[in-house]
Amino acid sequence: MTLLADIEATLEAAAAYPRALSRDVYLNLGENVLEAWIEARGQTPTTDKKEGFRLLALHRQGAKGDPSFNACRETCREIAYRYVCHAQDYPPDGDANTDRDKQLELLWHLTNHLFLFVSGKMHTEELGEFCCSSKSIRLETAETI
Repeated sequence: MTLLADIEATLEAAAAYPRALSRDVYLNLGENVLEAWIEARGQTPTTDKKEGFRLLALHRQGAKGDPSFNACRETCREIAYRYVCHAQDYPPDGDANTDRDKQLELLWHLTNHLFLFVSGKMHTEELGEFCCSSKSIRLETAETI
């Protein structure tokens, strides 16, 4: 099984109960997704950190030479943010997303979104030029139905 297939299986298994995985696992899965992208481009993934997160440094490396890859930049930043929120019980009470379980659910959605974007980009290079639901993917799917 390839690395991306392993990641997909892990995310699918956690879909019904995202709280089964820890914030560290979600962060690691996100890093693994970006590592797969970088390795597919014939590069060695960085060990550097950006703003305290390797995930952000990997995204930066993966976007070099491919501006459309920046479409997932905010997803990576949001994974880092939700990781910190879960670790520190932040934001303060009164926010709809304060519950620690909710933070893990959000991490699942974000990590899954990153996986879907990167795996889709590996099949359709133009993905990300407009948005994650790029027209080329939708047309390709419609033609096969």
